[in-house]
Parts: sequence; structure tokens; C-alpha cells
Amino acid sequence: MLRLGALRPDRFRAVAAMSVPFYPRGMSLRTALMPRTENARFYMLYFQEPGLAEAEFGRDPRTTLRNLLFAGSGHGVALARAAQASGGPSENFAMVPNGGESLRGSSAPAALPSWITEKDIDFYGEEFRRTGFRGGLNYYRNIDRNWELLGAMAGLRVSVPALFMAGDHDLVISFPGTEQVLANLQNLVPGLRGIKMLAGCGHWTQQERPEEVNAALLEFLKSLRDHG
Repeated sequence: MLRLGALRPDRFRAVAAMSVPFYPRGMSLRTALMPRTENARFYMLYFQEPGLAEAEFGRDPRTTLRNLLFAGSGHGVALARAAQASGGPSENFAMVPNGGESLRGSSAPAALPSWITEKDIDFYGEEFRRTGFRGGLNYYRNIDRNWELLGAMAGLRVSVPALFMAGDHDLVISFPGTEQVLANLQNLVPGLRGIKMLAGCGHWTQQERPEEVNAALLEFLKSLRDHG
């Protein structure tokens, strides 16, 4: 979302983004910069092969979504970190073992957090059973193409007023290099009005913290009215 403020400041008076900050355009294809080891690859690389992740996620869409939503939430991340601190396996779930699958070990508990219900999971599961997962996965398969298409836009910054929000338990925030991006965000986004980090929140920012997110958005909008 922040990138839209850089590409079309004539169309966007202001932008608010959650979870993913504004990353500067690198010198290499995005996938070339993603981590890969002798035994594993970054999950976005796993998504590149058409049909592979579709088959995994589509075997049981309801269970897939239940596990993904919990694992990426603040509750799931806190539980995983507590288990590691107690001597459990220290596994990087952003990396997928070669020949393995991405959802290993991410089973949600019997009782879900209060922000998601079994009725929600039923609805999402049925919709993905109907449509499949290819549409969403194709976003990741276009990362390099998007990088190429935006070559002429290299060096653009976000000049319109901007707000960034994320959970301090969001796995995206723990990706290598993101700490440096956040520290330099004011230079990349000169119009930045603030960075709001939500304690205990994971990747599903607006679902996990709707009241705090709405309050921050309303405050941001008020600042636009009061100060332009």
C-alpha cells in the first residue's frame, strides 16, 4: 500500500499500511535475494512452482486456513517462542525443507483466539474449496515480474502523508533486513506521520487488533483534516 503513494501521489492523498513496510527496490530480482540453504528454501520460493502449494493447501482447505491463521497470529508466535524457550525445536517456519511442505508443525489448538471463530473458518474453508488457492499464490509468482515492470520507478519515495502499523509478533517484522528498513523508513517515506507497533499482535493486524487499528486510522485521518 505504501508503494501506491510513491507511484501515484496524484491519486492518493495519503496512505496507511499494515505489516509490510516500504522496501526500497533492490538491484537484483526479488527471488534471487531470498534465503536458500542446502536443505531448505524461503516459503516464497516454495510457492514459485505452480501446483505444488495448491496441492498441499487444497487437500483440506479448512484445516489449512485454521493452521495458517493461528500460526501467523500473535498467539501462535508467542506459543512457538515459549516452546523454543522451554527447550523445544528452534524451527524457522519461513523456510520450507526441500522435498517437504510449508504447514508442518503449525496445528492450531482446539480453542481458537477470540478474534477468529470456527464459523469464520467454515466460511473461508468453503470459499477456498470452491476457488482453490492459485489466485493468491500467483501474487508470489509475479514478484520478479513486478520488480522488472517497476524498474523506471527505482528511487521513488513516498511523499504523501503515511502511517505504518504492525504487530511486534508479526513474522514479517522478524525477516532479515526489516529492522534496518524500519529504522530508515522516514528517509524512504518522507511523509511518514508515525510507526505504530501493536504489542502481542501477529500478522493479521486488523483482525487481531480491530479497535486499536481503527483508533489509529481515525487519528491519522484527523491529522490530515487538521494539518493537511
